[in-house]
Amino acid sequence: MSILIAEDNPLILKSLAHTFSQTSLDVHCAIDGLQAKEIYDKVKPSFVISDIMMPFLTGLELIEHIRESELQYTKIIVLSSMKMEDTISHAFDMGVDDFVTKPFASSELIARVKRLIKYNI
Repeated sequence: MSILIAEDNPLILKSLAHTFSQTSLDVHCAIDGLQAKEIYDKVKPSFVISDIMMPFLTGLELIEHIRESELQYTKIIVLSSMKMEDTISHAFDMGVDDFVTKPFASSELIARVKRLIKYNI
């Protein structure tokens, strides 16, 4: 299983890459939405963790691309500092599996990924 982490903050991206490198998941990282789209199209990861506000292609545009092009279901967790109810609702309407607001604890994010794996949500 592999995971794609799309985050434009290099410190958060590096931290998440380190955190998930200690799991059994193969980790792929993207610093912007366009790079995330390219990696997704090439790798077809089982999981995507994506920020919403990213340059070149937003997280919502990335989610739309994934849901339109996937051959198998990809589990998606959104990370965002945006706490606007309409943005959260829109993300769930687009088919995300979970939404985590920043700041967050890495242990919480790992627990959420493990829950998705365990219950095949």
